[in-house]
Amino acid sequence: MKRSAKAVWKGTVKDGSGVLTTQSTTLDETQYSFKSRFEEGVGTNPEELLAAAHAGCFTMKTSALLTEAGYNPETLETDCKISLVDGKITLSELTLTAKIPGISEDDFQKIAKDAKENCPVSQAFSFEKTLTATLVS
Repeated sequence: MKRSAKAVWKGTVKDGSGVLTTQSTTLDETQYSFKSRFEEGVGTNPEELLAAAHAGCFTMKTSALLTEAGYNPETLETDCKISLVDGKITLSELTLTAKIPGISEDDFQKIAKDAKENCPVSQAFSFEKTLTATLVS
């Protein structure tokens, strides 16, 4: 399987701007710029897209592992923060809040850790990844 996206940029890095389009057109000429990346401008940025990819992949992997273990998750909600420091992505912080009937805290933590270490996006990232996982009733 292959998925694709296209970026078009016009102008200098500070004064120019670009658009991103994904194969599915979920992003369809979605704007991005220096301001949307480093300030508070309108549009997306690479770090936000990495955060969405990691949150989505990790959450799906968690659901798959829970299902394989015989659990039926009601809700899995993941927040992901990507840190860009001195021009380098250094950290992905995952925060999971989950409602899963019948699971022990120990099993929940083991499954969440497995998902963090083994989801495809986690495996693609060479920088540090952290996880805070909370089970709610």
